[in-house]
Amino acid sequence: MASATSLPVTSSTQLSTEDMPLLGRIGDAVQRDGKPLYANLFLGTAILSQVGIILLTAAVWTSILTRDIILFSYHPLFNSAGILLLVQAILILQPTHTITQKRSGTIVHAVLIGIGFSALVVGLIIIEYNKFSHNGAHFKSTHAILGFVTYGILVIQTLVGFTQYFMPSLYGGVTNAKVIYKYHRMSGYVALLLMLAAVVTATKTTFNINALHIKTWIVITTSIMIIIGIFPRVKLYKLGYRRTQGTQ
Repeated sequence: MASATSLPVTSSTQLSTEDMPLLGRIGDAVQRDGKPLYANLFLGTAILSQVGIILLTAAVWTSILTRDIILFSYHPLFNSAGILLLVQAILILQPTHTITQKRSGTIVHAVLIGIGFSALVVGLIIIEYNKFSHNGAHFKSTHAILGFVTYGILVIQTLVGFTQYFMPSLYGGVTNAKVIYKYHRMSGYVALLLMLAAVVTATKTTFNINALHIKTWIVITTSIMIIIGIFPRVKLYKLGYRRTQGTQ
C-alpha cells in the first residue's frame, strides 16, 4: 500500500539524456500531475510487463480452451487471471507520489488485489477439491510446494496491506502502520517472483506434460518480461532507502 510520505526533492524538468540507460534509471516512472491513473499501467517500462503478462495468460488460456474442459482446467484459468490482476495492481500504484495520487492509486490497487486474490483462492479450492475427490497426493511436486508457500505469503500480504491502510488503528495508529509500508512493498515483490516461479514449475507437472503442453521457455520468457517491466519502476525511497538530492 502507498504511504503518505513526501517525494524526495527532484526536478520536474529532468529529461532523458544520451547517457541514460535504455530502460531508464530505477524509479524513473513517475505519474505526472493531471495524468489519469490508468496511464500508469503503460508508463515507462510497464509496457514490457503488459506484453509479458498478456502473452503468458494467452498461452495458458489457449492451451486449456482448445481442449476438453474438466474440473482441473479451472485451476490454471483462475490462477492465471489472478496473476494478471495482481500485476496490474502493482503497475498502477508504482508511479504515484503525491498524496492524492497515492490515495486513489491505493484504492484501485486494493480492488485489483482483492479480485485477483479471490481468483487465486478459487483456483486453490478447485485443485484441492479435485485432489480430495480423486484421492490424489498433496504437496508432492515442486509446483505444489511452491504454490502452497506462495499462497501463504499472499494471505499475509493481503491482510496486512488492507489493514495497515484502511484499519491503521490495529497497529496503534497511522504512524505505526506506516512503519511497515516498506515491508509490505518488499514482500509484494517477493510474492510476485514466487508466483512466476510457481507458473514455471507448473510446466513440469504431469498434467501439463501429458495434456496442456505449455512450453517452459514461453513461461520463462514472459516472466522475465514481466520482471524487467516492473523492477526498473521500483522507487527505492519507498522501500526505506534514502536518496541524496539530485541523484536518480
